[in-house]
Amino acid sequence: MAKLGKRLKAANAAVNRDALYALDEAVKLVKSNAKAKFDETIEIAMNLGIDPRHADQMVRGVVNLPNGTGKTVRVAVFVRPGPKTDEALAAGADIVGADDLAEKILAGEMNFDRCIATPDMMGVVGKLGKVLGPRGLMPNPKLGTVTPNVGEAVKAAKAGAVEFRAEKTGIVHAGVGKASFDEQKLVENVRAFIEAISRAKPTGAKGTYIEKISLSSTMGPGLKLDVASATTAG
Repeated sequence: MAKLGKRLKAANAAVNRDALYALDEAVKLVKSNAKAKFDETIEIAMNLGIDPRHADQMVRGVVNLPNGTGKTVRVAVFVRPGPKTDEALAAGADIVGADDLAEKILAGEMNFDRCIATPDMMGVVGKLGKVLGPRGLMPNPKLGTVTPNVGEAVKAAKAGAVEFRAEKTGIVHAGVGKASFDEQKLVENVRAFIEAISRAKPTGAKGTYIEKISLSSTMGPGLKLDVASATTAG
């Protein structure tokens, strides 16, 4: 087993792995323990009482974090040449194209984090399912990434829209900000994410829906949140 460095030992000593922390306190501790040489991402993981293998228990959606993610998001847009191209570029799209963009993706050029498409381009985009799908980049109308309003979609992606999808084990996780954010902004982002998961409760979910919530930084120890505290507006 690899030895823990002094920084990680100190971080572990500062937290109680078995305790349930109020959200404000957890954010303060996670932020104070994020002492790596880079701006660590603050990450949330939620264990849900679902079985995603059943269609009526799948949890998937998108949430606009009020204070953004702190991450630079590169956005690609599938759109036919014309006014929509100008709209996408004006909104900040990094890559815009149609069949030419599809050819680049098939050739292995995947230098973007979010993919948006107008409805009339789905015939082209649909052929890329085996490439985009496994990477979570396939445009989807339910997530607002298949839309005629490409300008709004690009702005949302750039501003901090976060897509989420439950894994096979019923866990949803995402980055909700950076350690450099002030505590209140992180708290607001965490609450927004938790509220989005709450609203996305599937019809087939029975019993306790949100079972556990944990918060951590990229290189720091995780803290368990008191679910009742975290899911109550403060």
